[in-house]
Amino acid sequence: MSNIPETGRTNRITIRLVVIQILVVSLLLTLGGRLWYLQIRNGDEYTAEAASNHIQQVIVPATRGSILDARGIPLADNQTRLVVSADRTDLMKMKDKGKRVLARLAGVLGLKPEDVAAKVRLCDAKTPKPCWAGSPYQPIPITDEATTQQALQIRERAEDFPGITAEPMAVRRYPGPGGSNTAQVLGYLSPVTDEEITQAKDSRTPLMRSDEIGRNGLERQYDPELRGKAGVTRYEVDNLGRVIGKARSDRAEPGSNVVTSIDARVQAIAERELDQAMKDARQEMDRNTGTTYKADAGAVVVMESKTGRVVAMASNPTYDPNVWVGGISAKDYQALTGKDSDYPLLNRAIQGQAAPGSVFKVISATAAVNAGYAFTDKYNCSSSYSIGHQVFKNFESKGYGPINLGRALEVSCDTVFYDLAYRQWQKDGGNNPKHPKDWFYRTAHDFGLGKPTGVDLPNEVRGRVPDRDWKKRYWELNKDAWCKQGAGAGKTGDKGDYAAQIAKENCESFARMRAGDSVNYSIGQGDTLVTPIQMATIYAAIANGGTLHDPTVGKAIVSPDGKRIREIRPKAHGQLPFDRKTRDQLDSALAGVATQGSAAWRFQGWPQKEIPMHAKTGTAEVAGKQTTSWFATYTKDFTIVMTISQGGTGSGASGPAVRKIYNALYGVDEQGKIDAKKALLPAPEAGLPKIDKDGSIVAAHIDPPPSEPARKEEKQEE
Repeated sequence: MSNIPETGRTNRITIRLVVIQILVVSLLLTLGGRLWYLQIRNGDEYTAEAASNHIQQVIVPATRGSILDARGIPLADNQTRLVVSADRTDLMKMKDKGKRVLARLAGVLGLKPEDVAAKVRLCDAKTPKPCWAGSPYQPIPITDEATTQQALQIRERAEDFPGITAEPMAVRRYPGPGGSNTAQVLGYLSPVTDEEITQAKDSRTPLMRSDEIGRNGLERQYDPELRGKAGVTRYEVDNLGRVIGKARSDRAEPGSNVVTSIDARVQAIAERELDQAMKDARQEMDRNTGTTYKADAGAVVVMESKTGRVVAMASNPTYDPNVWVGGISAKDYQALTGKDSDYPLLNRAIQGQAAPGSVFKVISATAAVNAGYAFTDKYNCSSSYSIGHQVFKNFESKGYGPINLGRALEVSCDTVFYDLAYRQWQKDGGNNPKHPKDWFYRTAHDFGLGKPTGVDLPNEVRGRVPDRDWKKRYWELNKDAWCKQGAGAGKTGDKGDYAAQIAKENCESFARMRAGDSVNYSIGQGDTLVTPIQMATIYAAIANGGTLHDPTVGKAIVSPDGKRIREIRPKAHGQLPFDRKTRDQLDSALAGVATQGSAAWRFQGWPQKEIPMHAKTGTAEVAGKQTTSWFATYTKDFTIVMTISQGGTGSGASGPAVRKIYNALYGVDEQGKIDAKKALLPAPEAGLPKIDKDGSIVAAHIDPPPSEPARKEEKQEE
């Protein structure tokens, strides 16, 4: 028998019963509260959601607007094709996750089963391309090149292809009129992601799961205008999914058309001449290395001098933008993004940065005048210039004696600018400045360098002006590595000792602006970086009297019905920091470059009286690489800037191509005679293409670019 008193046992049972009662009451109260919240507090919301379970939505994609050149010729439009798509949700419900269906589909389409399977896998950080980057709940296109027979097989044997559709759809097309490519300017499309749908939920142009959006170029810049608005038809269905009525229907609204300032004919010629210039450069010998030039990349910009409108913009290497249509293959994706691809997706006109070399000297000349050095005074153009134990040589060690700044620009004399920069560095306090004026660096900023130009294309880079602020930031980022590497400088005699000495010098510099930095900077060398679009903007501003424009590619947005036209007018973002006298002196000097200076041999026979030509050559040295070719030119109408990485001298590599582009623009033949009938663009700012009553744009007839004239063997160094 238990020794526990009866009274204690009764108390324990009572306590347990009370605890159980409390728990039961608490659970009942919690359940009652939750029921109140669901049925009364949020009853209307859940009732609406329950009702929506009986509403099925059918999305009708909007027709994307076209991108047109200045004459109304499509650079990007749409083409109706038979598109075979897979519903991933249906496939995942199958026991084998749709493997047999996709393999059967591959047999019909004549594709490899693994390639078809790759199309429907979802992209993540570890999944290689191709994969599906869009929403997993929308149809995934397998191919947009299905034949009528293939589509009929799929539709007639629907039981063998559950989750597979074959429908005619409008597919993006990049026709390349007149042989033009325009890939980096146009960009490409890819499916929208769930994250993008969420971000655009409250915007003026919300995204649907069926949408494709621009990923680069004009397709991205003007995506909201081009995309339009998808249509949604809502059907009432019963519990078995059968349609019992139509609830509501919102019609699809097609996207607007974007008219650009690009002329497809000039674009084709610019691309062709840039490509040929690079090929020709690869046949020339680099005297420094004893090997031929690599000429691995290049860009050219053709711009209206008075407005900043871009007439042509080419980047090389390039690619066919149509490879993105219908989903890119693994092979094509690797060719565009792999280590050995040379990165053709990069628009080097706005994203390619390089030291400008002597095309920078218009900035240094302006800075010298603003600092108090007269344009017409005499400065010694010696073959070399010494600062301490360091010797800076003139190009090919040529000397011209005492010359003014205009002549220094004509013959591209380095030592004149070395001397001016060094004198100004001394005035600013040398290695121990107190209140430096920094005219050379300030002037570069006033010319618009070190910041984007504002071109209406995404991902423009800003370049670099290596002023004192940049030097300080750069030193703070690298000082620890420099000091560590330089700790053993002078202790060994091996080949790495020189690098250690440089590292030690950098470590101990404490971000000082040294004399060598300023001297190198004055001729566009050292740490200075610019883009072709920046230099084109600067030279166009010199041509028009000093106004810096935002470069623009878009010219107008035209509504689908043609009734609403929103012009994209040129905008100015500043004035060059010189007076009219200095501008005219620069203008005269640059005309001299084309007639009696470093570019004269490239403009022999040019009709200078009728069409005054201005130019500046540049040959930039890059550590560990061959020289970069620059050629900056302008007339009263057009500005053309070309650059070729590892291409040699400015006039040697880029000069012939630039001359041929001008020949086409003005209708100038090889003998220098002008034929106005052959001129492609005799007058810039020609207005918008004709718009018909039904809203369609009437494109002008496009002629193919002129046949390439025979190239003469030309060997002369800058």
